[in-house]
Amino acid sequence: MAGILLVEDDPSVRTALELALTRQGHSVTSYATGEEALDHIRARRPEIAILDVMLPGIDGIEVCRRVRKLDQLPVILLTARGDDLDVVVGLEAGADDYVVKPVEPRVLDARIRAILRRAESAASDRITFGDLVVDRGALKVTLAGKEIHLTPTELRLLLELIRHPGQVLNRRYLLREVWDHTHIADSRLVDACVQRVRAKIEPRPGEPVFIHTVRGFGYRFNPP
Repeated sequence: MAGILLVEDDPSVRTALELALTRQGHSVTSYATGEEALDHIRARRPEIAILDVMLPGIDGIEVCRRVRKLDQLPVILLTARGDDLDVVVGLEAGADDYVVKPVEPRVLDARIRAILRRAESAASDRITFGDLVVDRGALKVTLAGKEIHLTPTELRLLLELIRHPGQVLNRRYLLREVWDHTHIADSRLVDACVQRVRAKIEPRPGEPVFIHTVRGFGYRFNPP
């Protein structure tokens, strides 16, 4: 059972999702505004947050952005169909995944469980590549002795790349292994997550040392 924070301003949608997720065995706390969500996170951190993008006052993307400044709490965004710009901005703000409205509760539940599995599936060993050290048991990454804070999804992506040093992994493979997705249209999840990981672990993200892009194919982890 996961402790879920659900933020949706439409009362009927919020009630329907809360009931459906509760039936799936989750413990759900719901709010209608981003301000209430931030207060709740500060007072009692949930295991995962589900944020509607279009909220009155502080919208879901801004909530995600503020959370990311202090916490690696997993975040799923609820977006309107066709709002590609919201998806891109949300992913750049640090969201782990997104679900398009109208939301199918079983799909949302599957995404929640996939993210939580990613947070729990690390093995207990340390991997060292030059100044980059990944402790999968402690879920801790350091670069030149400084701790780097990654979300569960960012960590899972990095671990998947590290498992295949020197090999090119295409977006379809990474979607399947990291997000449990099979639809290649979701490849922007991969690109946005790679950008966020680079921003955290690369000395110069514009000139990556660890994660290289192989145009037309995917990404490759190059041990220094």
